Amino acid sequence: MHASKFSKLACSALLLVPTLVLSQSWTDDYSPKANHGDNPYSPVINWLKPISEPGLVWGSHPGLVVDNAERIFIIQRGELHVPDPLPAGFTDFYGSVPGLNALGPPEGTKREMQNVIFIVNDEGELVEKWNQWDYLFEGTAGPHKIAINPYDPERKVWVVNDGRQQIHAFSNDGKELVMSLGIWNETANDETHLGRPQDIAFLSDGSMVVADGLTNSRVIKFDKDGKYITAWGSKGSAQGQFDAVHAVAVDKEDRVYVADRNNDRVQVFDKNGKHLNTWPELNFPNHILITENQDVWVIDNQPVRMVKFDTEGNRLFSWDMHGRGAGEFEELHEFSVDENGNWYGADNVLGRSLKFTPKPNAATEQLMQEKM
Repeated sequence: MHASKFSKLACSALLLVPTLVLSQSWTDDYSPKANHGDNPYSPVINWLKPISEPGLVWGSHPGLVVDNAERIFIIQRGELHVPDPLPAGFTDFYGSVPGLNALGPPEGTKREMQNVIFIVNDEGELVEKWNQWDYLFEGTAGPHKIAINPYDPERKVWVVNDGRQQIHAFSNDGKELVMSLGIWNETANDETHLGRPQDIAFLSDGSMVVADGLTNSRVIKFDKDGKYITAWGSKGSAQGQFDAVHAVAVDKEDRVYVADRNNDRVQVFDKNGKHLNTWPELNFPNHILITENQDVWVIDNQPVRMVKFDTEGNRLFSWDMHGRGAGEFEELHEFSVDENGNWYGADNVLGRSLKFTPKPNAATEQLMQEKM
């Protein structure tokens, strides 16, 4: 196994042991293709306002999703204590100085599983904390991804709890736990259990597809009420097989796009699991977002690189943003776009979320349109 593959497998472990030190090292196995260019966005400096009590900062930010510009949901893997002694240059996020990793803090660092789900507006100001659900993630490495069904008039909020082998659906106001897929704290490869689920997406009829995930290597389809319909996939590298099913997305034709992360590719299926296409030569794809105009955006992570495709797999544009500076990521884990054309990304390693606005002269075809 060569070095880059080893690092990919290590990163997919996702820290069931919170004190394990883990870094997002990378090797660019597949260099940029045609249409690679400059970032058409500018970061909004100091966008997200701190919400932690004194002595604490955000932990790992594995996900976010935009409901609208006034309600941007962010999840974190618990909060972390400010290092003592305080390193020179430390600011308001854990990875603000080299050597600190919010995903793998030093041995003995305790995660405070609080403010796991919170909501901000497009100014980065706190709107709500859903602390009533923090208990669901106690004793785990925290949540993994978050999603809202675009076809659901109630706008339920789905949060992946891979440490407890479930995916939870909450009412949009956070007052009710409406449904959970999978069996609490049990794993198997059958019709009722999940095995380290990673993501969820939604078809036009209300049915759901789940990236299931790290223990299992399959995609599961459920109806709108959570009843099992079918599943496809097994561990491997052949067409229709997976190695770390990390993300799923669905377009307007109900085609299912799967980030087959450790195989460095995206695979495309019809709504029943028939293999349609494979998009190779990626580097650790983490998330897929399909916009209203049916552009397919994939975030790669070794190095961090945003890649735009059409639905046929043609690579239309890409840019790099790997690093620890303003507007850069050590691991961009999930991203979303608002109705005003701004996009937001959650950094799993540095422990922060960022907002980006289009540069004044950016070409329209290089920008994300409104999400589905």
